Amino acid sequence: MKKVIATDKAPTAIGPYSQAIEANGFVFASGQIPVNPATGEIPEGIEAQTKQVMENVKNLLAAAGASLDDVVKTSVFIKDMNDFGTVNGIYAEYFKGDCPARACVEVARLPKDVLVEMEAIAVKP
Repeated sequence: MKKVIATDKAPTAIGPYSQAIEANGFVFASGQIPVNPATGEIPEGIEAQTKQVMENVKNLLAAAGASLDDVVKTSVFIKDMNDFGTVNGIYAEYFKGDCPARACVEVARLPKDVLVEMEAIAVKP
């Protein structure tokens, strides 16, 4: 069985997909971009955008009854690999201890022309 996870504490889906799906003890969080769910605004700069993405992922996981500590895999998409160090530093502020497995790739373009997007898979406690 699968369960759709939805919250107003993370951006609403901008296409035919769910914010997250819970299935077989896992939470699969769709890619989160740096949209402030309260205002719909996108902050300027890679630091602010990365922090907003991390908050969106954290809030989406909380809606599913999970946390960043439960994440086992992330995929990070960045517009410019020169921002890797900045993204990595902020990422490390949110994931402490046993960090999840991760892929980080540079992409040509992201939705709404943002600079960073992240998806996550967590094990439900």
